[in-house]
Amino acid sequence: MDSNPFGEVIFSYSRQQAIDDGVLVNLSQFQVIRVYWSRSFCCTATVWSIIEEGTKSGSDLDGILHDISWAAKTMISQRNREADTISFRVIIGNRAHDLKLHVGPGDTPAPVLTLMLLDED
Repeated sequence: MDSNPFGEVIFSYSRQQAIDDGVLVNLSQFQVIRVYWSRSFCCTATVWSIIEEGTKSGSDLDGILHDISWAAKTMISQRNREADTISFRVIIGNRAHDLKLHVGPGDTPAPVLTLMLLDED
């Protein structure tokens, strides 16, 4: 008898597969992210395209990642630290963008961070 009350897993898609496929971009590869965050930190491909577009308008990548991190940390300090998702606004390039940062388990129970647009999951 199967011990899983939901039955056999039909399909799974890991965080690492999403990174390998380009669905998520590993921002932990950048020093500025590692300064702000001790956990694995990724963004969706959509957010990454916004970041890349921002670099074309004269902003540098480290500056954009710094601004995102600072805005998120500021919002965390003002909100309920027990929440698993915070929303915030940040200027990337010449435009304001509403983003959300989610913390939850990745491929293991260890918490990871995922940056995305408000309508992404």
